[in-house]
Amino acid sequence: MSLRPFRDIFRRKTKIIKVGNVKVGGNNPITVQSMTNTLTKNVKETLSQINKISEVGGDIVRVSCPDEDSTKALKEITKHSTVPIVADIHFHYKRAIEAAENGADCLRINPGNIGDIKKIKEVISAAKNNNCSIRVGVNAGSLEKDILEKYKEPCPEALVESAVRNITIIEDLDFFNFKVSVKSSDVFLSIKAYEQLSKITEYPLHLGITEAGSFLPGSIKSSIGLGSLLMNGIGDTIRVSLSDDPVEEIKVGNEILKSLNLRNRGVKIISCPSCARQAFQVIDTVKALEEKLSHIKTPITLSIIGCVVNGPGEAALTDIGITGGGKGSNMLYLKGIQKEKLSNAEIISKVVSIVEKKAEEIENKK
Repeated sequence: MSLRPFRDIFRRKTKIIKVGNVKVGGNNPITVQSMTNTLTKNVKETLSQINKISEVGGDIVRVSCPDEDSTKALKEITKHSTVPIVADIHFHYKRAIEAAENGADCLRINPGNIGDIKKIKEVISAAKNNNCSIRVGVNAGSLEKDILEKYKEPCPEALVESAVRNITIIEDLDFFNFKVSVKSSDVFLSIKAYEQLSKITEYPLHLGITEAGSFLPGSIKSSIGLGSLLMNGIGDTIRVSLSDDPVEEIKVGNEILKSLNLRNRGVKIISCPSCARQAFQVIDTVKALEEKLSHIKTPITLSIIGCVVNGPGEAALTDIGITGGGKGSNMLYLKGIQKEKLSNAEIISKVVSIVEKKAEEIENKK
């Protein structure tokens, strides 16, 4: 019996918006994004980080715009960036206007924090005139005072009420090119808020567990939170928030999507945890292959199994497989078929060569 039906995730239908040249929502691929931690006014450093984020699979990048120097820098940054740029705006409406006028593809704002309706109108007008989308960013740590007083503490209902209030403000100004997020550092609060919001709006949802922490705990929290929502068809774009290099956020985000078969990019390695049965150093081999194959963007599956207990079975399900054998004699499989024996010293170079060749063949056929 095929496992395919159990792997299908039926995504919730949402409106389609454009963030630069990237479509978000509908049946479009779920995008992965991150945020730079450089000073935006330092154009050279910011562009360098944007390029690194893009190289590992980042689709959209957000930059902070706390001052006029930062929004002015957007003109040069957006001119040279290979991915759409989101301007992060919190309170000052003029920063939002400047960002839109200087090439930002999207504004991350909370209309309720911008000020009176006149200021919000000016921001929406700038977005319309410059073909700029908006993300309504609701956060448990910065809810409106009256909503917080009503609910006494951040809760799913409070986040959703804030989102609906801000959605209404924008819709009343005849603007519909926006997505919404309701983030919290609490996994369960975030899941419930997104579940409730998904039932009452068709706008695309930006998923995230905000301030998730350092690499390991943050990756786990994000995988649980985002994974739970994505498995239920909720979510159109994601950001993994880590106290770490933004590049790592993209890697984790793409791994979450690959694990759910929602997106395939690069080499997907299936490897054993290693044990006394291993015929070669599995851990060191996998680490080396991850580094040497990080430039491959073509979807390819690779199994690295240290012994013959599970090796042949995994190799039957992957494009390329290595199964550990006795006395340094390991078996190479292509599409589940035995091809040749490899010594321990040959494994890495041989696998890299085969993967690169296969990737080239696939790309040439497109």
